[in-house]
Amino acid sequence: MRYIISLALASLPTLALAKVPNVVTDIPPVHALVAQVMGDVGSPVLLLEKGADEHDFQLRPSQMQSIADADTVIWIGPELTPWLDRAMVDSKAVSLPLLDAKATQTQPYPEGQGEEEEQHHADEPGHAHDGTDPHAWMNPANAEIWTDLIAANLSALDPEHAATYAANAAATKARIAAMDAEITAQLAPIKDKSFVTFHAAYGYFAAHYGLARHGSLALGDATTPGAAKLTALQAELKAGAYTCAFPEIQHDPAMLTQLMADTPTKLGQPLDPVGSSLDFGPDAYDTLMRTIAKTLADCLSAKP
Repeated sequence: MRYIISLALASLPTLALAKVPNVVTDIPPVHALVAQVMGDVGSPVLLLEKGADEHDFQLRPSQMQSIADADTVIWIGPELTPWLDRAMVDSKAVSLPLLDAKATQTQPYPEGQGEEEEQHHADEPGHAHDGTDPHAWMNPANAEIWTDLIAANLSALDPEHAATYAANAAATKARIAAMDAEITAQLAPIKDKSFVTFHAAYGYFAAHYGLARHGSLALGDATTPGAAKLTALQAELKAGAYTCAFPEIQHDPAMLTQLMADTPTKLGQPLDPVGSSLDFGPDAYDTLMRTIAKTLADCLSAKP
């Protein structure tokens, strides 16, 4: 398996193909960016299925074959999807793990959770142990950076369509910038409102848009929290530390709603951090980000 990042893409002309490359992607946001850059040239394959959890997914034989047939796999990286990392052990595809790109703006999990993640996964292969939050698509700046990397990757494999990839990438970045400006204005009135989510997937989103203190029930990989975590969160909820709590579409809301009983915290609509409930395609990234913003704003701006 070969990893290529940023400047390393320039070394790929010898890999140029005589056909449009077979492209495999991991999650809907990445698939959407690749689909926008490819445009009418080709259609990337998306592995994650409807309603699935990106952290814990079982590949079907047909999906394993797609990976085997791929010319390139564009994905966040093993920190998010260890199941894909394992599937690519013998792959000859050019691998582009976006989280590893030098230009990617990464950040750690909230204070204390990096250590909790490390302890939780100390004996598990395929998980990162440095506390880096892999949900980096939640920062639109990363989406713009990745769009250029995707275009460079595809152009190295398919020089015949390089101009098309470059033009599509420019249009994609302009679209992301416009979306970002609209969401910034939408969230400005509720920046001082605190909230809690099912799992720690929204750190990049909160940091980018300057949102107030936020917490989570589960760890960054959505695994079940321990008793100490539950007790601490319930105490915060009862003390009114959070305006709203948001379950997630991929997970049973029962634990979160039970913790909220007899607290002043309002229950918001379910969030979908990876977009597995949305219509897949080139519009999915915009839809994902706008839906998260609207869901947060609807609850956090509502009067008690």
